[in-house]
Amino acid sequence: MDIAEVARQSGFPASTLRYYEDRGLIVSVGRRGLRRMFEPAVLRRLALIALGRDVGFSLIEIAAFIGRGGEISLDRQVLAAKADELDARIRRLAAMRDELRRAAACPAVSHSECRNFQHSMETALIQTRRRADKKVRISRVSAT
Repeated sequence: MDIAEVARQSGFPASTLRYYEDRGLIVSVGRRGLRRMFEPAVLRRLALIALGRDVGFSLIEIAAFIGRGGEISLDRQVLAAKADELDARIRRLAAMRDELRRAAACPAVSHSECRNFQHSMETALIQTRRRADKKVRISRVSAT
């Protein structure tokens, strides 16, 4: 299959396919003129890349799932850890959604007068301070 056909069937633009090849995620089997040629099995690898990107894996993490011979090797512990990360992200997003709904439903004339909104702003500031403190602690530990 030439690169245009792979792009059409996978939905990835040719530029992305070339980038993935440069990164070693996919391998062309030669050229026909100026066009890269791929085995049909590249679509399976691209499906893995698409799935990995959709759930938040980096390209480096995805590359670790693809063996030298092209076989897919998934580390179950890595998958479980990513699922835990997604659970945490879902909880954070649900909390953000709830805060936005409370702010939207506030009966005060102005959000500067809304007690719920004021509480949300204070909570956001506290969380920002905690994240900053955590980053400082981590940078101190890694500096030693």
